[in-house]
Amino acid sequence: MDKKLKYYELMENLHQKIISGEIRPGEKLPSENELSAEYGVSRQTVRKALQILQNEGYIYAEHGRGTFCSEMMRHTRSSRNIAVVTTYLSDYIFPRIVQGIDRVFTENGYSILLKNTRNSRSLEAKCLEELLQKDIDGLIIEPSKSQIFCRHVNLYEMLDEYKIPYVFIQGVHAQMKDRPQILLDDCRGGYLVTKHLTALGHRRIVGIFKSDDTQGQQRHKGYVQALQEAGIAYDPDLVVWFYTEDRKTHPYEKMRQMAQERKSHPFDAVVAYNDQVAIEVIRALNDMGLSVPEDVSVTGYDDSYLAATCKVPLTTVAHPQERLGEMAAELLLKIIREGSLKEGESHVLIEPELIVRESSREYSKESSAEASWEK
Repeated sequence: MDKKLKYYELMENLHQKIISGEIRPGEKLPSENELSAEYGVSRQTVRKALQILQNEGYIYAEHGRGTFCSEMMRHTRSSRNIAVVTTYLSDYIFPRIVQGIDRVFTENGYSILLKNTRNSRSLEAKCLEELLQKDIDGLIIEPSKSQIFCRHVNLYEMLDEYKIPYVFIQGVHAQMKDRPQILLDDCRGGYLVTKHLTALGHRRIVGIFKSDDTQGQQRHKGYVQALQEAGIAYDPDLVVWFYTEDRKTHPYEKMRQMAQERKSHPFDAVVAYNDQVAIEVIRALNDMGLSVPEDVSVTGYDDSYLAATCKVPLTTVAHPQERLGEMAAELLLKIIREGSLKEGESHVLIEPELIVRESSREYSKESSAEASWEK
């Protein structure tokens, strides 16, 4: 048998062992000398066979350590496992999103692996590193602090290299806006709640937004559009920005301060980033002796369980949580099965819906602080 057939035969033999799982991802291959002795061929023949496998991505060499089976091989066979990474898992809207994802995948014979990042970019990177070592067929991910420049794009590039499809939900990193995504039209949502308040006659509308994710930025954009449409000048002193880390304290404390200064710096309504923030806004206003909606109208966002069950049911924006999860799962399944998407299929923007409840009412000058801007 000539040398070409010998190295090709050896390459095919090793290839089969890798594909079958006999040689596992990360496992060290025998040395050139050991392979030469085992197969009765020269080291040159062994070297040629290994070079072909390395060029095709099945193995890689580390200087001074040897040759190893590529981690990429973890993803060459269907595992029927899907990873789902969200910023949080146990509270607010996230259980229902995960429920929608799980329903679709369970019906299609898949299991899901849940992880959460607590909206930390470093934890997101750690999750991705761990998932690259696991047998998964795809990934649905809510990016952490999506408004801030992503420093671990290389991990998403590794997912691309390993041909692991992924779908973004709730937001998308700026460098990856071309990737598949299922988003609520947050700009439109911010516009709807603000327009609702201007239609009720409110003119001094506070906006409270989260600065480190795209949802907050887009909701602020809609807020600005609705003010402009109503002929109301944008006042930066009426806009409050907060970060993930101070979400439980800053909106409450800032609203207490603004309520205390209301006579000199009046306001008559508040557009809150989400329902959780809206609850804190109402608590702060109540603590300062103001009533909602008698003194100040307040709106939330997401139509979470909090919106309907709180002391003053919230006017808010409907967030189709389960449906969003189902749509993300359906999109990922389509990519897994068909390998690619047609133009227009990869970017889905869900139209929001305004839900009017008791936390907003028509503006009444009598209940507002007397202020020079009204004179």
